[in-house]
Formats: sequence, C-alpha cells, structure tokens
Amino acid sequence: MREIKYHIDTEHKQDKKIILTGWAFSTQEDAKVDIQIKELEHIEMKKLIRVDVQNAYKDHKEARQSGFEIAFDMKEHLSVYHIVFSDGEVEEAYQIDIAKIKKEEKQEKMKYIKKIITSIRLNNLKKVVAYMNAHGWTATIKKIKAKLNNTSVSGITYEQWFEKVKPSKAELENQRNYQFGYKPLISIVVPTYNTPKKFLEEMVQSVVEQTYSNWELCLADGGSKEETKKLLQELANKNSKIKVNFLEENKGISENTNAALDMAQGDYIALLDHDDLLTPDALYEVVKVINVCSRPDFIYTDEDKIDENSTHLFDPHFKPDYAPDTLRSYNYITHFSVFSKEVLEKSGKFNSQCDGSQDYDIILRITEKANKVIHIPKILYHWRTHMNSVALNPESKRYAYEAAKVALANHMERVGLQGKVEDGKFLGSYKINYTIVDTPKVSIIIPNKDHKEDLEKCINSILRKSMYKNIEIIIVENNSETEEIQEYYKSLEKYSRIKVVTWEGKFNYSAINNFGAKHADGQYMILLNNDTEVINPFWIEEMLMYCQREDVGVVGAKLYYPDDTVQHGGVVIGLAGSAGHIHHGILKEEYGYFGRASVVQNLNAVTAACLMIKTSVFKEINGLDENLAVAFNDVDMCLRVRELGYLIIFNPYAELYHYESKSRGIENTPEKLERFQQEEAQLKQRWKEVFLQGDCYYNPNLSLQHADFRLKE
Repeated sequence: MREIKYHIDTEHKQDKKIILTGWAFSTQEDAKVDIQIKELEHIEMKKLIRVDVQNAYKDHKEARQSGFEIAFDMKEHLSVYHIVFSDGEVEEAYQIDIAKIKKEEKQEKMKYIKKIITSIRLNNLKKVVAYMNAHGWTATIKKIKAKLNNTSVSGITYEQWFEKVKPSKAELENQRNYQFGYKPLISIVVPTYNTPKKFLEEMVQSVVEQTYSNWELCLADGGSKEETKKLLQELANKNSKIKVNFLEENKGISENTNAALDMAQGDYIALLDHDDLLTPDALYEVVKVINVCSRPDFIYTDEDKIDENSTHLFDPHFKPDYAPDTLRSYNYITHFSVFSKEVLEKSGKFNSQCDGSQDYDIILRITEKANKVIHIPKILYHWRTHMNSVALNPESKRYAYEAAKVALANHMERVGLQGKVEDGKFLGSYKINYTIVDTPKVSIIIPNKDHKEDLEKCINSILRKSMYKNIEIIIVENNSETEEIQEYYKSLEKYSRIKVVTWEGKFNYSAINNFGAKHADGQYMILLNNDTEVINPFWIEEMLMYCQREDVGVVGAKLYYPDDTVQHGGVVIGLAGSAGHIHHGILKEEYGYFGRASVVQNLNAVTAACLMIKTSVFKEINGLDENLAVAFNDVDMCLRVRELGYLIIFNPYAELYHYESKSRGIENTPEKLERFQQEEAQLKQRWKEVFLQGDCYYNPNLSLQHADFRLKE
C-alpha cells in the first residue's frame, strides 16, 4: 500500500522563527515527497541524510535522503500551522501548535533555572560567588551551563560516566600482577607547605594505592608548621618509598620542587600537587605507554576536578594530543605530567622566575627537547578545587598569568620565533603576535556566480576594512546569468588590485580555485567564499603571521552566522560521520570547551570558506582535488598538507561573517545528495587510516555526533 511515512523529531522556537526537524519519504519507489506549510508561501528547508531512518527502513532506498530541517517566520495572527507531505497521489498533514511550543519552551527554561540553582551545592556557594564577582553573572551562568551540559548522549552525568569507565577491582588486581618488560622507577615529586592534613593524607594514599609498584614519593617541605612536619614524618616512617626533605624555609614553589627533584632517583619524574589525587591506575597506564611507545620523553593525561570534601568529581578536561600552538595559547597539558630524567637534564629544572606558572614553563622547555610527546586520553588525575585554587578561582593568583607570559617569551626566544606575548581572550590564555617579515603579496581568490549583492559586500569589506594593503583579489567568474553582476564586474575595473578571470566549466569548487590560483602572483593565497564579510581589520595579518612560519601550511579563520553564532570554529575528522565544524552554533562571545573556541590551536583541517595557504605548499600538493567537486575538498587538502608534515592553524582572531552556501545552494536534490555521498565515500576511503585512528586533536572520549564536546555515549 502506497503511503507517506514521516516523523517530526523536534519543534522549537528560535527568536521569531519556528524550527522543525524530522524525516519523510514515500513507500512508492522513486516517488519524491514535497513538503509545504499550508499557511505559508515560503519556508527555508535543508534536506538531510538520515542513516538511522535508512537502517530502520532497509527496503526503501528513499529513506536515506528523507531528513529535513525547516525554518519559518511566525505570523502574529496564526497560532496553528499545518505541515503537508505529498508525493502527488498521497498526502499527509501534521499540525504545529505554536502555543504548545511556547509553553514547552517556558517549561524547559524553568527546569533549566531550577537545575542551575540546585546544582550549586551549599559548600560551593562561596566559590560561585567568588567566580561571579570576578567574571560577572553571565560568565558564571555560562560556566555552570557548561558543567551541566557535560553529559553523554544518553544523559548520564560525568560522575556516572566515570564510574562506568574506571577500572573494576578485578582489573586493578590484574594490573598489580602484570609484569612489564621495562619497569622504570617513577619518582613522584611533591612540594608541600602547610598542606591541610586531610588533603595531604589523601594525596599520599592515592600514591600508595597505585597498581604499579615501582615508585618513590619525594616530598620537599618548605618550612611548614610543626603539625604538617610531624604528619610528613609519620607518613615517611610508615612507608620506605616515601622520602621527605625538610627545608629550613619556604624557598618558593620552584625551588621547593627542585629540592624534591634532588631526591629523585627514578628513570621518570612525575609531578603531583600536594592536595591533588592520582587514580589508582595512573602509573600503570603511564608505564604501559612507556613500554609500548619506545620510551617517550614526555607523557600527559586527561584530568578532572574534585571538591574540597573529595565527594564530587566534575569539569573533566579531555585534551587533544600534543599541539604546540595550542600549548602556546594556554597550558592545556597541566596534569598529569611525566617526563624522563634524561630530558629533564637537557631542559633544566624549575625556574623561580616563573613561579605561579612554573609547570607551564617546564612543560614548554621539556616539549622543546622531547623525542616524543604522548597523550593518554584517560582521566588519571583529580585536581583539587578550593577558594585559593587556580582550578576554581583564576583571580586567586593573577601573578601566575604574568609569569606565564615570561615563560612564553623565553620559549619563543629559545625556538627562534619573533613576536610579542599578550593576554588572550580569557584569563589564563595568551595571544602571540608574531613579527611579520616584509610585506609579501597575498592573493585572495573568490569564486562567484551571480549574487552581486553578496560579492559586493565581500569585496567592500576587504577594501574598506583590511589594514594589509599588499593584496590582489582574483574573482573567478563561473557562468553568471544576470546583467547586474556583469555591470558590477565592469565597475571593478578601476581597481588595479582586482581582476576577474572566467572559468567556463560547470561548477566545481576545486577546479575553480585551482584555475584562480594559476592567475595568482602572491606568495600566499586566501581561498575565500563570496558569501563572507570581513569583521576585523587585521584578519589578513592574523593569518599571515602564522602562515609565514616554515612549519605551518594552512591557517583558518573563525566564521559567524549573521546572528553572531559560530559557523566555523575548526574542523574535526569523523564528526557528524565524516568531518564537521566544532563549536557550531555557540554564541560569538562564548569561549567554548576549555576555551577552545577562543584560542589559536592546531587542528587537522579548517574550512576553505576562508583559509590562507602558502602558494608553494598549494603547488606542492597540486592544489585542490577536482574529483571532490563540492564537498570535503578543503578537508582533503588540509590532510594532504598535514601528510607533508606541515601544521594547520585555527586562528579565532581572524573573524568574518559567513552567509553559508549562498553561492551554490544546499544539498536539496537527489543529484546533489548522491554527489555528496560519493565525495564523502571518497574522503573516507582515501583517509581511512585517519578515520580509523581518530582525529588526534579531538579526544576519543568525546561524541562524534555533536559539535559541543559532550561525552561520548
């Protein structure tokens, strides 16, 4: 029997629009379903691929292409709309009740407010107030929201998730009995100073309970009160693996730690704060990596936070693999850091000039010298939070951020990079303004078909806002049909820096840009969509300062929708099935997951809607792959650049608006969807090892179904 199957997944209000998502298809083979709103002449609709529907209806090939997202403006006099699905012979209708949507929205807001209020524990109230005083109410709500949203797809909390993934008692026992081929002595160094008894005892106990047994705990006390000294001595008397050096005075965090290092006899050194905790399997996991990865010089892990009462785990930081530019933006590594004694001898011990950020300084120095840096994507460290802890209250140690800038400046000098270190967009992040050498020519390549208004807005924004002047703009004309665009092209003839070249073939984004590149004279090229608009005047300099580095091949920008939500904050391989934009949809001013929407960082890919590439590198990879006519050509290009050993940079300080897909439309026809699927399959086949191993700059504990860094189910 011929019928239309459909389902409305979500109905919600966004400003003055109603957004619907769902799917619909006809059981009649090759019949196409038309979707309309009965009361409206116009709706915005995107067609989407629905693998879940395809899996549920395997006998109906139309099921795969059945997804949709519809947006329409509400009319004040209408409270009910009807969405009509038809395939020519059969028709189905669904009623959209606006009053019900508004009521549910209000209920959700009230539930969310209640959730925020109840999430603030009484013993954490002081912390919330301190954070609010330092950062304001809006930032505080965002921070609470981020914690509340850090749940898996199934809706469990982080603590429930951690209980599921942590090793069982049986697994821990197996670890204790496991015999490694190489059993290095791990020296855990801890400076202490008037540590509260409870915290000190719990820290030591977390070391004693390690399943890997070849360790020593080296404690250097900086002149604490007698009760702390007495406790330290008692702990040392109970366990011969615990060594204590009682210093005559508090020499500061760096010198106290160096005193602990002086006691260390281990092959590897592990850094632990006096009030933090290790998970019982921490050293086992580290030693496993040391054996498997040919004795790397530096290892770090994921971490979370623990409250003062040791009852609540929260705020897990699932980190990327080693990323030098991300590290220069902020100390994302922090805990748990383990390094070989050999690399420490090359790098030098802690520097008291960087007290407050002494760990950041030594991580920078060690990673400069390390033969290999390995990241273990597991929570192996609990960072204690209390009122004087930087983990909770960044304002508590402002001097630490000044010390971090000193550490970064010293790092820049050591590695031969010229530039100035400034504060970043949030406290504890940093921005490096690299010195731009000379003023090399930059060629901006813009494919265009019709869309005179969009192109004019784009060109005007470049000419009026850009401070960098040694540019040329190459518009690649592709089969435009309107007279107004031809007239606009003629009006551009007065600009010596703008030229229009004609590509007569059918639309092929890769071929068009490759053609434009042949007409480019610049040492650097910017691939730019015609539906973009420059926001900040130094957007070219922001990309150029990184692209001019010998180790960098491509630099991408941060792009926003006209409503000031993020359209592009970088690309992750595997996200949304193939490759997706992270932080998609968050507000322009939001910092993102652990600040990652707001810091310069290394990624595997960025969008070609706006990116800069060295002309020499573009030629080295033979440009964009013309077999990928529309989709994924930028991702493929970035991966080929990475394959040559170059870094890809995402720079949030280069900002543009992007009126997405105006140049070619959306994937809304069977032909376009088929082409999309073919190009997606080609990308996955070509880079199957990357897809198999996972994106190294995106933690495997995070969901690939969502762009907001939530936990994987």
